[in-house]
Amino acid sequence: MKGIFESLRKTRNAVFGQIANLFGAGEIDENTWDELESLLIQGDVGVETTLALIGKLRARIKEEGVYRAADLNRIVYEEILALLPEAPPLNLKWPLAVILIVGVNGSGKTTSIGKLAAHYRREGRKVVLAAADTFRAAAMDQLKVWGERAGVPVIDGPEGGDPSSVAYDAIEYAQSRKADMLIVDTAGRLHTQHNLMAEMEKIQRIIARRVAWAPHETFLVLDANTGQNGLIQAQQFLKAVKVSGIVLAKLDSSARGGMVLSIGHQLNLPVRYVGTGEKIEDMAPFDREAFVKGLLEQ
Repeated sequence: MKGIFESLRKTRNAVFGQIANLFGAGEIDENTWDELESLLIQGDVGVETTLALIGKLRARIKEEGVYRAADLNRIVYEEILALLPEAPPLNLKWPLAVILIVGVNGSGKTTSIGKLAAHYRREGRKVVLAAADTFRAAAMDQLKVWGERAGVPVIDGPEGGDPSSVAYDAIEYAQSRKADMLIVDTAGRLHTQHNLMAEMEKIQRIIARRVAWAPHETFLVLDANTGQNGLIQAQQFLKAVKVSGIVLAKLDSSARGGMVLSIGHQLNLPVRYVGTGEKIEDMAPFDREAFVKGLLEQ
């Protein structure tokens, strides 16, 4: 199983690994800050977060009178870490814990669900999947394949059917089999399609009627390769549902991992899991400190 450090190799080599060299190259002047700004924007940290981070770094370095490379890099580490919110414990200690998964087509949503199912099974959970993306038969078929790989049952419905009915049936199935976790897929809808966003809200209402306080977690799957488009997607989804955390897919194939910093800084949304490879076991719980070390350390 790949870890976070290894999965950040492309992002580190392309951008963030150069920061240590930048601060170890001699006197810090305006050119240093300009180069750092370019590096961060190149790494998809985004303009707003980049400027906020540089402002914090400049203030701390001036205030603390820091000039040694080791101290400079420590401050960089601490300020980047501060951009990532600390996540509260997962809200999954229920007789039937329900996780709703949302995200756009092509984000790696179905693959991430399969990996999450396998992850929770390894933890001893009895997992059921609900294929509530009824708009595409291929999505239901794909989820069944991942369900077989993970060794968990998948409840589906007719193509074009009511996604809320699939969620309802999956809850009935999970409760009758004494399962303790239900992961509900939803249509890979574009965030601009307001009618489909309304459908997602309906699914949430149905789930809440059948299971107390459910969904207990709502994860938004984002493709690490989308860069700042991921921030825009997250902003739109937050208007429709209470997203509790991010699942970052395809981190290992991206050089744009800096998007996590802008999501943390601007939306205060924690990352919960990251996809670190193509195998079913390549899903790692997010570790803030390991992530920042993975960005910066050579």
